Amino acid sequence: MKISAVIFDLDGVIVSTDEYHYQAWKQISDKEGIYFNREINERLRGVSRMESLEIILSHSDKNYGDNEKLDLAERKNVIYRELLNNLSPNDILPGVINLLLALKARDIKVAIGSSSKNTPFILEKIGLAPNFDAVANGNDIKNSKPDPEVFLLAAERLGVEPENCIVVEDAEAGVDAAIAAGMKVVAVGAASNSLKAHIRLQDLTSINIAELLD
Repeated sequence: MKISAVIFDLDGVIVSTDEYHYQAWKQISDKEGIYFNREINERLRGVSRMESLEIILSHSDKNYGDNEKLDLAERKNVIYRELLNNLSPNDILPGVINLLLALKARDIKVAIGSSSKNTPFILEKIGLAPNFDAVANGNDIKNSKPDPEVFLLAAERLGVEPENCIVVEDAEAGVDAAIAAGMKVVAVGAASNSLKAHIRLQDLTSINIAELLD
């Protein structure tokens, strides 16, 4: 089937906020006396805030109640949002702008499919909100990746069948979500070693448009 839409994950694909996530979770973990390092942080790629918190709390001897978990997640988000104020168009990752322009020139629809509830804020900070035909994010879904819900919703909002979409992802959970949605996948960055992906790249500067849309 011909590719008529490209759905991008946000964090790690359009812009890198990994360091901000790490710093925010690190502050929460340190205050709670929970061991947390960059290796654990890698396991949080592509999953929701609450699921990330559960991974972090698995390293604690304390049992946290639901209200305590909600409070920790909200405290993390407050710290993270404050750090996001540092974002600007200069933080857009290499190759993104050229790819978006090339897709627009070919009348290919583009969307964001992200588990992050901060997606609208991030797109506004980097100035790319008007560049996407549709956005599906953590505020719109019940199930985060590897569930395909966010990608299926993005396709629906574009008015494109899933089999006509290709996803650009940097997380294994996102690769699995795209495949479960019946979409092709370009794996970049941390997911570039994924054998499940149809195309594997270190970043978007080396992408071949003809191969992408084939």
